[in-house]
Amino acid sequence: MTDSKARVTSIYRYPVKGLTPERLDSTTLSVGKTILADRLYAIENGPIGFDPQSPAYFPKQRFLMLMRNERLAALDTRFDDASHVLAIRKGNQEVVRGDLSTAAGRATIERFFAAYCADESRGPPKVLHAPGHSFSDVAKKVISIINLASVAAVENAAGAPVDPLRFRANLYITGWPAWHEFSLLDREIAVGDSVRLKVVKRIVRCAATNVEPGTGIRDLAIPETLLKTFGHADCGVYGEVTGSGRISVGDILNLTGH
Repeated sequence: MTDSKARVTSIYRYPVKGLTPERLDSTTLSVGKTILADRLYAIENGPIGFDPQSPAYFPKQRFLMLMRNERLAALDTRFDDASHVLAIRKGNQEVVRGDLSTAAGRATIERFFAAYCADESRGPPKVLHAPGHSFSDVAKKVISIINLASVAAVENAAGAPVDPLRFRANLYITGWPAWHEFSLLDREIAVGDSVRLKVVKRIVRCAATNVEPGTGIRDLAIPETLLKTFGHADCGVYGEVTGSGRISVGDILNLTGH
């Protein structure tokens, strides 16, 4: 089924849960996996018993995250794949950096967040990681997809600009009508030449979307606006990778017919 109007306009990953999105021109997707290095690390907000030898899903409330810790949005973070160094800037100044692959580097980052989020802490912050594990908001390894026409509908309902990055998606799509993504549940989408994504779930939005990216100001009421205007609190869908390959900004999306 051809739809040459629908295409990928941007690709993002989030190396550390709750911190700055990183834009990609292209990336390789593998069956049953997330985008490479997406939610690769998380910062535990009080002990949860995470075992890196047997990593398990924990709800986002157990970590530092935007739903409750909006001040995270005021930080500008950069993660280097090769070195695993996380650099954190606030304003125009770098405030800390640490190698997340070493105990000393993690301790440096943990001390920063212990001070930065002191009044919101349930215990000492701890940087968590396990090979192959993603600290996603859902237990399955998925790709999050946002339809920019749906964001425009939310913006119209809110009566104020809505930055699409409030929704912290992996793929942003243009060319679909508003809310078209909900009609794709249990359907498979072809992205570019070889990637296949099966749409498996609508995304229920939380108070994290109320936080303005870059400032940390909680200035909108997105879930409430969705409920009042559209009768649901959903925006976006999750897709499971069913066909591996490389995707790039500009790739066309088509239904496969399955």
